[in-house]
Amino acid sequence: MAELSAATQSPSVSSSSSGAEPSAPGSGSPGACPALGAKSCGSSCADSFVSSSSSQPVSLFSTSQVHDLIFWRDVKKTGFVFGTTLIVLLSLAAFSVISVVSYLILALLSVTISFRVYKSVIQAVQKSEEGHPFKAYLDVDITLSSEAFHNYVNAALVHVNKALKLIIRLFLVEDLVDSLKLAVFMWLMTYVGAVFNGITLLILAELLVFSVPIVYEKYKTQIDHYVGIARDQTKSIVEKIQAKLPGIAKKKAE
Repeated sequence: MAELSAATQSPSVSSSSSGAEPSAPGSGSPGACPALGAKSCGSSCADSFVSSSSSQPVSLFSTSQVHDLIFWRDVKKTGFVFGTTLIVLLSLAAFSVISVVSYLILALLSVTISFRVYKSVIQAVQKSEEGHPFKAYLDVDITLSSEAFHNYVNAALVHVNKALKLIIRLFLVEDLVDSLKLAVFMWLMTYVGAVFNGITLLILAELLVFSVPIVYEKYKTQIDHYVGIARDQTKSIVEKIQAKLPGIAKKKAE
């Protein structure tokens, strides 16, 4: 009886052992990883996906969107952004941050509450069942996934590391000319700070951002000509200064 049972079990054992052989690449299931074992397949594929997704740069706004915004490609959109930010900055120049934020929130709430009450009254008079007026916006999923959060953090870390390296390079005088440039710039900023405060500088910066690009686009040839002259003169002055500094002259000679 034992021999009979062993004989009947041997075909199933041999068939299962033959089915355990690794399949050729491309002949397995669609989700399987080729040339990898069953234990390391899931972890290796997940690691490769995470590394490839994290290496991609993430930005809230594309370069083309910012370019179209500051070059006034869409006048209504640029006008709305420019007007809103300018009003906020002017409000911050006249009032405190707490007051500006409070007034903005009150203005937004007054608009949404008034619209909500208005739609409720209209639905009651007309006896309609349209539902909540902001239902389409309430159903929008605005949750931030952990993967997207890590991607944003990784993209920010790249800029933070570059800034830290630049700060160390300038303050530890890796290049004497660059450190002197920073010193001269900070000395000039002391005079700017005596005349303007931070909010005023932000207002001026916004006016320049939304005006200089479009002016440059119209008068590009003339501006490039004078900028080239100024660049050549500045380069000659820097070369003369570098020639008089002993450390820089020795480094160039080597």
